[in-house]
Parts: sequence; structure tokens; C-alpha cells
Amino acid sequence: MGKTTGFLEYKREDEGYLKVENRLKNYKEFTVPLKEEKLKNQGARCMDCGIPFCHSGCPLGNLIPDFNDKVYKGRWKEAAQILHSTNNFPEFTGRLCPAPCEEACVLGINEDPVTIENIEKNIAEIAFKEGWVQAHPPKHRTGKKVAVVGSGPSGLAAAQQLNRAGHMVTVFERDAKVGGLLRYGIPDFKLEKKIIDRRIKILEDEGVTFKTNAHVGQNISVETIKADFDAILLCGGATVRRNIPIKGNHLKGVHQAMEFLKKNNQHVDGLIDEDEIISAKNKKVIVIGGGDTGSDCIGTSNRHGATSVTNFEILSKPTKGRPAHQPWPYWPMRLKTTTSHKEGVERFFSISTKEFLGDKNGNLIGLKTVEVEWIFKEGERPELKELPDTEKTWDCDLALLALGFTGAEKTLAEQFGLEMDFRSNIKATEKDYATNVKGIFTAGDMRRGQSLIVWAISEGRQAAHHVDAFLMGKSNLPLKEEGDLPRV
Repeated sequence: MGKTTGFLEYKREDEGYLKVENRLKNYKEFTVPLKEEKLKNQGARCMDCGIPFCHSGCPLGNLIPDFNDKVYKGRWKEAAQILHSTNNFPEFTGRLCPAPCEEACVLGINEDPVTIENIEKNIAEIAFKEGWVQAHPPKHRTGKKVAVVGSGPSGLAAAQQLNRAGHMVTVFERDAKVGGLLRYGIPDFKLEKKIIDRRIKILEDEGVTFKTNAHVGQNISVETIKADFDAILLCGGATVRRNIPIKGNHLKGVHQAMEFLKKNNQHVDGLIDEDEIISAKNKKVIVIGGGDTGSDCIGTSNRHGATSVTNFEILSKPTKGRPAHQPWPYWPMRLKTTTSHKEGVERFFSISTKEFLGDKNGNLIGLKTVEVEWIFKEGERPELKELPDTEKTWDCDLALLALGFTGAEKTLAEQFGLEMDFRSNIKATEKDYATNVKGIFTAGDMRRGQSLIVWAISEGRQAAHHVDAFLMGKSNLPLKEEGDLPRV
């Protein structure tokens, strides 16, 4: 594989970024790609290890050593073919995936791992640039019709796979444009929406039908869907946002992160005017929640021109290196500093918000916090303990709740008569993604809960195989056995 001594000769090199003062002026992507020769060198770092643990780290089972080898040799078209054989949308994962494959890279035991994610992104971009990504409509149609509800990454992946099997696929999206959280939850500075649009054009040319402003269960009845389609796949995501049940959470200025991000994305896309967004301009912003969504709120607030941006995380501050109880090749919970963090934010860990403070007109003016400590006892749930004499009051005009999601909305489950599990996901078997109602399947976050984009694509591909088998008695669509899939 590749250059046998490559990992000894070349150090890890990541793509660069525009200066903060320049990139904050707009919402465009701000990465500076590596030159082709340097990308080849990064591919050469792949070690030809005996067991490629990167495979088990990737929920899609991407053939990582294989496409790294082709990149090293400059055979980009072959690299693109290998990559697309397991991943429908490498241009998405190459930008947004946290890269569990890199954490499982054998080279990462004692060196910086291979830049797998960036190589993947560049393979996809070169493939589009060279015109290698072409629509391939199926040669034969089965006469079967499938409804896919939801156009996030799981719905899109399933739709493409089912269309390849020859079924007539219609994707229903309740918003004005296709893409789900890719469209409305991810800021343009991480994923410009033209990247989504060019892929949707490929799917349309292959024969997939998209219906927007089509909210199944509201303006489109479930009876119509059941009558018109031979199978239904629900990929609506885990969209119920976690709230914070404390005094003052009703005040003007307390908003859910996804409300803040969606309105801003709609404005950037020209769908709404600037005066309709939730603006952070000249405001003291506090983002509650330390995950990727919180990071996106930080980057967006700085582009608005916030006076200050502060980030609270209730968990303890992670270590920069691997924690001792999460050795290679397991996914480590370590400190993550994103490009948005580097644009300007003050971060606080082990801190809990106790109360939002308002003025007589119901406007948010501040909040109260307390420092906390986590107590761990073997065999028991961690206990959260407030530390005495640590209460503090903070000035705040805008509080953004980036606290994650608690599960799927109940509308579809109730109207289709579907069971839900104890985690508020639509219940489906691990074996074939089938719900308790014959002919109705579910995949993605709606089935497994809030997770990664790479998991969503994997779920969509898996579900497509099982829907195809349900309709035809068997399926030739690729299937990765559930036992092979790592839990990340």
C-alpha cells in the first residue's frame, strides 16, 4: 500500500484557514486547501498496517487504505470510485464528520494519525471538478414506489440507494429546501449550501423526486402516503430540542440554538430578511452547551458582531490527550477546540445555569450560575454536586440553548400507529429497521437518537437494503452487518 516508509518521512499536515479578521466578514467556507503534492504525501502516510482499524472506526466501513493508496499514486478517479462505493456523500462527511476513523488509525498510537477526513474531502472535490460525479439512472424500474420522509443525510442516502435498485422514490421535506439539518442546522462557513445543491441535482437527474413544504402528518395526510406508496421510510431525525427547566427560561432573549441557526441560514440563503433573524449584534451572548451546535452558535454570533461570547459546559473540562480509560482505538472524549472557538470565546466548564434574570419588560438581562462537581461511583449513575459559595451572576442579552435533542417528534408515530422506545425514538428492529407496522421503516437519528452525520448515511444505506428486500424478496444493495458497526 502506497509508500512503505511514508509515515516515517512525512508529518501530518492539515489544510490552512483564512485569518480570523477576514473570515468573520462573511459566511463562506474559509479553508485553504493543500497543494496536490502535499495531499499525495498525506496519503503516503497510510501505513499498510496489518489490521486497518480505521475500517472499524468508520460506521460506513470506508475503504480508507485503498483510497489513500490511490491518492498517493495520483490516481484520483480510482480514489473517487473507491470512496463512493461506500459513501454516498463524501463531500459532506469530509467537512462535517468528527473523523472516528482517525482516532482509530494505527499511526495514531504514537504519532499524529493520517488526515483521512481531509483526504476524503479533496477526493470528492476533485471528482466534482473533473466531472466524474455523474448521474446514473437505473436501467430498469421495478414498478414499486417508496416514500422517504425527511431529506437529511439518512433520507438522502436511502433515497439514492433505493432509486439505484429501480424503485420510484419520492422524498418529502417539510421545509422550503432539501437537506434537513445539513441545510438549516449547519452554518455556511462549515458547509456552503451550493455543496448540497449540486448533489441534489445528481439525485434528481437519477430519478429521485423531491417535494418540499410537504409536512407529512400536517399538510399531507398519512392516509395519502400509505395509499400511494408500497413502502415508507421515516428519516425525520431527532428534532425535539432539550430545554432547560429553570426560572426565567421564557424571557425574551432566551432561544434554542437551532432556532437561532436556522433563521440565520435562511437569511444567508436569501429566504428571509435580516430583521427576521435572531441577531447577536452588540449583545453579550452566552451559549449554553459545549458541543458542535454550541460551537456553530459561537461562530455565527461573532459574525453578527456580538459584544462578547461566552460558552458554558456542565461537564468537566476534558483532557487534551486521550483519557486513560479510553485507550486507542476507542473514541476518546478529549478537549475539542474548533475554528469557531479560535474566532473569539471565553469557555467555562463544570458550570450549571440556575436562573435567567429579566427586567420588568420581560427582557433577558443576565443569568445565575453555580460551579459543579461530578461524583463517580462504580455501577452507579454519575452524581452532580453543586459547590458551595460558587454562585455568580453574569450579564447577558442573548442566551442560546445548545443542549442537544431528546428524540423524535411524536406526530408521525401517533398518526402511523408506531411504537416508540424509552429514548423517544421510533422503535424498529436492529435486524431490518422495520417498525411494528408492516411496510414502514425508519432510519437515522429518528431510529437511533441524536448522532453523527456518518452514522446517518450508514443508517440510510442499511435501511435501503432492508426496504428493497421487503419489496422484492431479496436485495443486491450493499449491506454492512450490524455486528460490524462500531458504536460511536
